[in-house]
Amino acid sequence: MIELVLLASGTAVATGVGAIPVMLLGDRAGRIVPLLLGIAGGVMAVASVDGLLIPAFERGAVAEVLGGMAIGVTFLLVARRRMSHLPRGFSGAGGRTGLLVFLVLLIHSLPEGFAIGTAYQADPSELGIFVVIAIAIQNVPEGTSVAIPLAAAGASGQRQFWMAVASSIPQPVGAVIAYLLVQQISALLPISFGFAAGAMLALTVIEILPDGWRGDRRQTALGFIGSVIGMIALSLALGV
Repeated sequence: MIELVLLASGTAVATGVGAIPVMLLGDRAGRIVPLLLGIAGGVMAVASVDGLLIPAFERGAVAEVLGGMAIGVTFLLVARRRMSHLPRGFSGAGGRTGLLVFLVLLIHSLPEGFAIGTAYQADPSELGIFVVIAIAIQNVPEGTSVAIPLAAAGASGQRQFWMAVASSIPQPVGAVIAYLLVQQISALLPISFGFAAGAMLALTVIEILPDGWRGDRRQTALGFIGSVIGMIALSLALGV
């Protein structure tokens, strides 16, 4: 359990790493966001299919996995709709746009934590590590997304970093919850896998890739293709 908490906390710290380019480059860091989002999209897609859906179908019935996916997609859509009413203009030290991005990522972090906890419970040595690495990589551009509007609103570098880390705090919490639930009720494993995969795929298709595509199609495509190849290689290396 301690190892799981440390690994999941490490993914949260990776979000803070995404704030570092903004701290160093300021608004110019926005130029590489489409590339980072493309990388995040590829990582999430491979992790969802290879790290969650395939193990889910191996361990449970199709109806259980699809039911879990439906719940995960619904969770993400409801959370996204709840956040849509927030104002987008800049205001105050942190900026309302920064607050919006922070809150959206805060909600999105929970199913990612579920993915970590579920995978770790199923196979800590290979599948669990694979999902942890995938989540950590995709957290980097999320941290950049939090930091850019904060920097534009005049927030300090330290505030940018810690706000980015804080947006992923639900990940270790969700990891522990999923781990304990699956540990007590093993039948929940395929449903939990499906939930995490559904939410992560929905996040990729609805937000991450479209946001990158609007910024720079070429960067997003290159980032996506490169990360898919890299994640497949990582999967083969770990034997997932």
